[in-house]
Amino acid sequence: MSAKHSPQMDAGARIDRNLLREMEVAIHSGSFGQVTSVLIGDPTDRLFEIYFQEARHDTLHNTRSLTKTITAMLIGIAIDLGMLPGVRAPVLPYFSDLQQVAHPDPRKLEITIEDLLTMSSLVECDDWNAFSRGNEERMYLVEDWVRFFFDLPIRGFPDWTTRPEDSPYGRSFRYCTAGAVVLGALLMQATGMPVEAFAARYLFNPLGITDLQWQFTPTGQAMTGGGLSMRSRDLLKLVQLHLCGGRWQGSQVISERWVKNSTRPQARIDETTDYGYLWWLKEFGPYEKACRAYYMAGAGGNKALVFPEPGCCAVITSTNFRRRDAHQLTDSLVEDYILKAFRNEESRPCK
Repeated sequence: MSAKHSPQMDAGARIDRNLLREMEVAIHSGSFGQVTSVLIGDPTDRLFEIYFQEARHDTLHNTRSLTKTITAMLIGIAIDLGMLPGVRAPVLPYFSDLQQVAHPDPRKLEITIEDLLTMSSLVECDDWNAFSRGNEERMYLVEDWVRFFFDLPIRGFPDWTTRPEDSPYGRSFRYCTAGAVVLGALLMQATGMPVEAFAARYLFNPLGITDLQWQFTPTGQAMTGGGLSMRSRDLLKLVQLHLCGGRWQGSQVISERWVKNSTRPQARIDETTDYGYLWWLKEFGPYEKACRAYYMAGAGGNKALVFPEPGCCAVITSTNFRRRDAHQLTDSLVEDYILKAFRNEESRPCK
């Protein structure tokens, strides 16, 4: 495994160089599998940057479901611009061709944008359950993925499961890629623009992000449930943007209100993890020194993380796609090296 440091790497007094050298040796040894890049930043600077395998600073990484969180950013911008009325707006009325769906139920008419952002709609969709009718692998077999979602039956809640009204935050979480796909179609209906064009105009161009690659569904829609390929540096910009409350170089790209709402707990996943608007929320590190984080996550251990305290962010890309412990490996990398290496006392304010 070869490692390549960026010629622009700035690892000054705010970063413990010795600890990060130890991290590099550990990655070389294979202790963390197939890591391809590690970047660390504060609100304004890229403090540390290193690449492994054949990756370089201009490599486009398929970071899988990190795309979902970017979809949430786009929904927030559309709401900020008044193109969508808000998270409580029902979704199905935006699709005139879907007024007749399989398993008709009036509760489908009540599915809101927020239900999709929190993966807590009542349709039977669960990517973590191979038996689920809404499992994403079944979606990939058909042409119209939006119809696939709305054709699903309403899920049941037998006695041994927790009903939404009895769950923390009043929502029952089920990981559902199809719902994130529907959000992309909703964005197109509401804005009259292809997702990729809207994203370029209102999110990527303001951040100077121009080199990326979308995947597309069989009907030609940009795939908002996963597969967007981006440079690690540009992923770092997205988490820096959120560390700064949606502000980038003096311009408000995403409203501070949306950043706060989207990154606070909206649904409970398990005892240690909550969920925002397509953001994962949990603490990293030992109990007595745990750091709260919200982050984007994708298969293979890919993560882009924000730590409001101590005021840093990080990107880790990886191709550990066939490892069950991929996310645990990334979390260990964060806890054992990245958080320990960052020095809070010299962090910089946002511009």
